[in-house]
Amino acid sequence: MTGIVLGRDVVGELEPALRREWLVTNGLGGYASGTVAGVATRRYHGLLVAALTPPVDRTVLVGGLVEWLTVDGERFALHAHEYADGTIDQHGYRRLESFRLDGMLPVWRYVAGEVAIEKRVWMEYGANTTYVRYTVVRGSRPVDVEVVPLVTRRDHHALAGEGAGIPDGEPGLRVLSSGGTEASMGTWFRGFRHREEEARGLDARSDLYAACAYRVTIAPGESWTLTLTSEAADPSDPEASLAAALVRQATLLERATAGDAALPIGQLVLAADQFIVDRPIPLPGGTGTEPGRTIVAGYPWFNDWGRDTMIALPGLTLATGRPDQAATILRAFARFVRDGLLPNNFPDGSGEDPGYNTVDASLWYPLAVRAHAEATGSRDLIDELLPTLRSILDHHVAGTRFGIGVDPSDGLLRAGEDGVQLTWMDARVGDRVITPRIGKPVEIQALWINALRTVGGWLAGSTDPADRAAGHAYVDLADRATASFRARFWRADRGHLADVIDGPDGDDWSLRPNQLLALSLPYPLVEGPIARSVLDAVGRELVTSFGLRSLAPSDPAYRSRFQGPPPERDGAYHQGTVWSWLLGPWVDAVVRVTGDRDLARSYLEPIAHHLADAGLGTVSECFEPAPPHEARACIAQAWGVAEILRAWRALDDH
Repeated sequence: MTGIVLGRDVVGELEPALRREWLVTNGLGGYASGTVAGVATRRYHGLLVAALTPPVDRTVLVGGLVEWLTVDGERFALHAHEYADGTIDQHGYRRLESFRLDGMLPVWRYVAGEVAIEKRVWMEYGANTTYVRYTVVRGSRPVDVEVVPLVTRRDHHALAGEGAGIPDGEPGLRVLSSGGTEASMGTWFRGFRHREEEARGLDARSDLYAACAYRVTIAPGESWTLTLTSEAADPSDPEASLAAALVRQATLLERATAGDAALPIGQLVLAADQFIVDRPIPLPGGTGTEPGRTIVAGYPWFNDWGRDTMIALPGLTLATGRPDQAATILRAFARFVRDGLLPNNFPDGSGEDPGYNTVDASLWYPLAVRAHAEATGSRDLIDELLPTLRSILDHHVAGTRFGIGVDPSDGLLRAGEDGVQLTWMDARVGDRVITPRIGKPVEIQALWINALRTVGGWLAGSTDPADRAAGHAYVDLADRATASFRARFWRADRGHLADVIDGPDGDDWSLRPNQLLALSLPYPLVEGPIARSVLDAVGRELVTSFGLRSLAPSDPAYRSRFQGPPPERDGAYHQGTVWSWLLGPWVDAVVRVTGDRDLARSYLEPIAHHLADAGLGTVSECFEPAPPHEARACIAQAWGVAEILRAWRALDDH
């Protein structure tokens, strides 16, 4: 089994142990997460964050633990908490001999003299249930363990104080013990500090409630488990649940790698699984729902987003040997297409309507269908979804919401209106969109032309004359748009492509990574010396060890830090901040232009080191623009994991 191992030199020190975070998930959108040290630095940290209406309504039910180990009458703390005045209460991490990921399941090894005890956390797949197991793995005599779950009931986006979210002392949680005794407490632990929230300029204080303490004596070689659940049905036996979790990981690896589970591919395969979750699909006429699947954009705070799902789908499902999951997701999203648009995002709460403010999600959709067909060698899904795909293209030709439509003068796709952010560069501060990109963005043209050629090619081979005619019309429009693109987006004196043309203030020649899609997608828009010049320009100013900068440092609008309160961070989100997902298009472009696969692979290799930092075993959303490029934003991002895994597998398959 693949995994990450950290020694005492890392986990025994506070700052390194706080910087490293673990994550386990349950396939419903629920999760458990925290720091290696045990300090809840984020509002999202907890042992049980249940998705009460999968994959949303995520609710923190267990925010932490107080843990004591007694050996020969001497008491040792295993926990650590930080309070509002900066005090660290207990320093259990100092007793950590090691921390490891067993696949994606966290395991701590604490020592007290000759005694070593391991703590393991996992979740039941398909249930809002977390198991915490303690095993005496070394020592010749029994030890006493006391654990106090610290509970609450709050939305995972919002902190809560004393009394909040605990109606009549019942948080909607059951705690089950595999042995020992239970003692009532009824005590509030007040004033926890969440330092990452504080650094982000957000509310950073919370209180937690201790209802009961659980005590047990564990003999050498034996285990004791606490089960935390919000499910009405009784949870699985801990032994059976752990065995199932380990078998599931092994099965995922075998399916994806045929037994070659070496880092980093094996680790990324398991990380990929965390993002694929249930989302029931409404039946026509409001008659109920049917099972469906979707992709959570990132942990701990994102839900499913159309754009992120379509970009991430090939890497998360097809590169991991799960085309059936890809097909289920693609069918599910087809049900949500409106006016030729895929949803941009689904809300945090159940029963709310999705948002459609995106121009690129619907254009990534036919490319995801194409990837599925190439992976399976089957046209069945293409034929099933062709009506939806044609509707998307036809709405774009005719014009649809948010100013999205074909410019009849050149065949290029325009998009945008004041106050709305439609591309992946979607940050805003208050009413101000930081990178509005109204007009004709470069990557939108690449996606538009590729969508036209992809769907047009499928239709052009049809035996139906009307389908053939529609296919040829799409391809003709793609030819026209390509000629316009080459005439308008390239200037030799610049040496790279424009980022947006025909905007309210004219053409924007900012050096951004979006132009890579004109080189990396199945149908490149520029080739030869022009493509080489674009690649060189992007490589000089944007490429880093963990992704690509979103804006060149030479640009006056460049921001060198991605830190601080929301206005400061959002203002820098796409103004230089490094994005991990862009490594995928970069590697594709390097191979397309240079043919050098070894060179392309060298850009992916630093990610192997990143897997042992920040979000352990997974890929962070963003990194600081300047070296050493510290990880920022989400600790686990779907398209970061997906694009790196997809690109790596593609290089290994040739």
